[in-house]
Formats: sequence, structure tokens, C-alpha cells
Amino acid sequence: MEMFKKFKITDYIILALIFVALLVGFVTLKGGHQTASKQIEATSNISFTISLRGVSYSGTDLPIKAGEKAFITIRNVPYTSLSISDVQIQRRKQILPVLNGKSFVTVDDASMPGIYDVFVVLNDTAKITKDGAVVGGNKIKIGLPITIEGKDYRFSGMVSDLKIVHLTDDEQLNKSINSTDDDVQ
Repeated sequence: MEMFKKFKITDYIILALIFVALLVGFVTLKGGHQTASKQIEATSNISFTISLRGVSYSGTDLPIKAGEKAFITIRNVPYTSLSISDVQIQRRKQILPVLNGKSFVTVDDASMPGIYDVFVVLNDTAKITKDGAVVGGNKIKIGLPITIEGKDYRFSGMVSDLKIVHLTDDEQLNKSINSTDDDVQ
């Protein structure tokens, strides 16, 4: 009984925190909480569009071209080089009313001759979770800031479209990877 008299209040608090940490570890181990590896439902190819608004370029051809590779950075963290599958380039537009006053027409904005809106489509393989597609540890969602970099350019934009191209069940994928030539019929 004298041993408990030597303990101070801080000693009891430390013992309580150790007990809580052990309890949380035990519950997590027994499946009371999903860890990151358990949340992955499938692996899929995805296609996402990056919208580059107001790209200033004074040359004749924009350096971003379909079929080339571009290095991307997601939330200021370098990721990898991805293939560009499509590029759409539009000059800045201006809306003008037609003389009848009931309709409008869009024309190239002459006051901004070197300003373009560029839409770049990239392809990658993603892990599909309940919250969406995960690429390089980052959830890819519309509005996510991304920097795209090539040999002659570096532009910042946002994800404006996301499509899951082909969904693959992880069990089916693992089975096909781990199969031997004897398993193939």
C-alpha cells in the first residue's frame, strides 16, 4: 500500500495514457478500425483533365503536345511522368451581344492575343477507395491543384474532370499476377 502513496498525480496520468494507447493498438489490430491498406477496393486506369486557365504564350505552337510525357506535381509534392493523351487549346474568348439584344456571340478576345485556356488529359493507374481515386498517395478530385512540367514549360492548373477508365478487382489482378504458366489453359 505504501507503493501507491509514492505515486504522484502525474504518474497516474502517464499510466492512464499508456493504458489508452495499448487499448487503441489492440482495437486497431483486431479490426476495430480500418487501416489504409484495407480501404483499397480496386485498381483502375483513370483519365483526368487538367484545366490550365490563362496560359500566357507568345510563340506559334504551344509546347504541350499529345503523346508526350509530362511530369506532374500534386500539392507541391513531385509525383511522376504521365502520358498526355489529349490537348485542347482555346484562345481567350469574349462575349458580345448581337444587335437584336436577345442573343450573344463569342469571339476571340483581341485585347489578350497571347492568352490561352488549355485542357490537358493525362492517364494513370489509381487505387480506388470509398473516397475516390488515389494517385501517388493523393486523392484525385475535381479542383485539386496540379503543376504540369515538360521540357520547355511549367504550368499550374486544376483537375477539371476525372474518369475511371477500367476497373480491376484486386483479387482478380493478384490472381493473374501470381498465376504460373501451368495455370493458363
